[in-house]
Amino acid sequence: MTRRIETEDDIAEGCAWLARADAAMGRALDAAGPPPLRRRPHGFTGLLRIVTGQQLSVAAADAVWRRLEAAGLTAPEALADASDAAIRACGLSAAKLRCARALAAAGLDYDKLREAPEAEAVAALTALPGVGPWTAEIYLMFCEGRPDVFAPGDLALQEGARLLCGLDARPAPRALGDMASRWSPWRAVAARALWAYYAHAKGREGVAE
Repeated sequence: MTRRIETEDDIAEGCAWLARADAAMGRALDAAGPPPLRRRPHGFTGLLRIVTGQQLSVAAADAVWRRLEAAGLTAPEALADASDAAIRACGLSAAKLRCARALAAAGLDYDKLREAPEAEAVAALTALPGVGPWTAEIYLMFCEGRPDVFAPGDLALQEGARLLCGLDARPAPRALGDMASRWSPWRAVAARALWAYYAHAKGREGVAE
């Protein structure tokens, strides 16, 4: 796979395709406007940021990350050398501390991962302690810029789809994954559009910036 989402022009191309292909997605884009690019660093730093921000508000996740940066604890070697107390002082829970240390020790080849097929990349990431499918999919979307990755287990995407399509309940992950198939090959842009629509409808963010 060679195509990547790298710029706002890539987002615009994906949005134009989605608006032509699906009337509901066109409504989402009309209501919320073009979604943001939301690119993160490739490799360990990008994955660590996603892990540390899990289950936190956007503001809280940003605050934790700023403390880690200020403490110089965003590289594997620095985390390996730091004390538990120093890491916890940045706002990491005990579970996230263990995960951060495991990621630092894993020695994952991120360059090889970048070229791997999606299923293989997800399998490699979810083999790491504390990394589930959602984390893997978000990493592939935002840190690698893959254009056709989706995160059907994301609650904000489920709620965004419910609101957009007038459903009685949030679609289950499998049902949302099936729904998202019509947005291929731009499912990662569709996810951004749904997050933006969710934020527009609810007045709050659905995924960390």
